[in-house]
Amino acid sequence: METVNLLTIGKLAERGGVNIQTVRYYERRGLIPKPKRSLAGYRLYDEEAIKRLGFVRKAQLLGFSLHEIDELLALRMQRGSSCADIRRRANEKIAAVDEKLSELSRIRTALVKLAGTCQGTGPTSECPILEALDEQ
Repeated sequence: METVNLLTIGKLAERGGVNIQTVRYYERRGLIPKPKRSLAGYRLYDEEAIKRLGFVRKAQLLGFSLHEIDELLALRMQRGSSCADIRRRANEKIAAVDEKLSELSRIRTALVKLAGTCQGTGPTSECPILEALDEQ
């Protein structure tokens, strides 16, 4: 077996910026292809695995879940899929991000209001922030 351009799991993990357990997990989930094995049984990953790991990591940085990444990869292989299908998924993710940003903005506003009620002095038993959190 030609092993010159193949990477061990440790080298793949290092190149991908993940740990070995993450590589194994992605392999079990089918996010990266099953590797070839050396005569001694070591996993040996090819260029496709390196590219796929990079794809998964970049998609995660954009907020896609592993399930969504799996769907993107499936669309790539599915007959009849088009860029419109991928764009729809991206637009769905944008809408989810917008919703999260709105939620975070509401949380921030509430926290600013709460923090403004507290002088930062006195015992915690009289803290207006804790009192507001205790209210039902």
